[in-house]
Amino acid sequence: MLTVYCWLLCLYPTSYRHEFGEEMTSVFHDARIELPPALVAKIGFYQREFCGLLSGALCAHLDRIFGPAISFPRFHMQREFRFPRSTLLLMCVILAGVVLAIHKAQKLVQMKHSLPPATATAWGPMLWGLVFGLGMVLAAVAAASAWAFLFALRRTGMHRLEGVQTREEH
Repeated sequence: MLTVYCWLLCLYPTSYRHEFGEEMTSVFHDARIELPPALVAKIGFYQREFCGLLSGALCAHLDRIFGPAISFPRFHMQREFRFPRSTLLLMCVILAGVVLAIHKAQKLVQMKHSLPPATATAWGPMLWGLVFGLGMVLAAVAAASAWAFLFALRRTGMHRLEGVQTREEH
């Protein structure tokens, strides 16, 4: 079955095969060794693997033709961000616009129904949003500092997994 799997890897574009082919074959081989002896388990395993291989090859070709916009997240193997990096800034601008629109709508409702005018301006909610944002930035800086400290001590998960042997060397 390993030969059939390697043959089906030829369905992928050449660049994918060169980048991921050896790793995919190794993972398939290791998973196949750990299969229980039951026939039902083997059939289910091969069905999942071959269907995944075929759909992955289709996605790889679609990505090559149309770009990564058309993708199936479960089978996506590219190292790209899901969203552009500017998304966070744009989402904050949209949130600020929504907060201001809500505040303005509240003032209009108060004026229409002759309620006493609110003394607060739109800057109050925005100030709290900025304080919250500053708190989030400080939390991110603290987390990055802690990670940098652990990285300098070589105690991150990456360093711990560095010496793990993933398969037997022959």
